[in-house]
Order: sequence, then C-alpha cells, then structure tokens
Amino acid sequence: MKHIAENWKLWLLASLSLGLAPFVPEPHIWGKIKWIGGGAVGMGTMDWLDVVFHGTPWALLLVSLALNLKSKLS
Repeated sequence: MKHIAENWKLWLLASLSLGLAPFVPEPHIWGKIKWIGGGAVGMGTMDWLDVVFHGTPWALLLVSLALNLKSKLS
C-alpha cells in the first residue's frame, strides 16, 4: 500500500486524463455516473467495464490521498 500512497501525483494525472477522457460533450465517467444515478437502465457489460476502466484512477487517487493523510496524522 505504501507504493500506492507515494504515487498520488501519478494517480492525479491518470484521473485527469484517462479518468475523464473523452472530454466532449462531457467527461465520460461523469456521463456513466449520471446514467447509474438514473437507474442504469439499458447499461450493458461494456458500459459497466467502462465505469471500472475510467473509475479506477479516481479510486486509486482517493486511496492514495487517504493513506498519505493517515501517515501524516500518525
């Protein structure tokens, strides 16, 4: 876990690029989150895999920031 915590800048870069791409007409992950929030009607396997693919950098960024914060508070 220490390796994840030390790479928060990498996860930030990945989140802002891969995590948001494609950017037009809106960030892709944002569209998927809205779709899921609306009940996920019509979402197929590829759509769910897309959520995982675009959401992973964000999850790793959050874990990294939490671990960094925890280490600084200890």
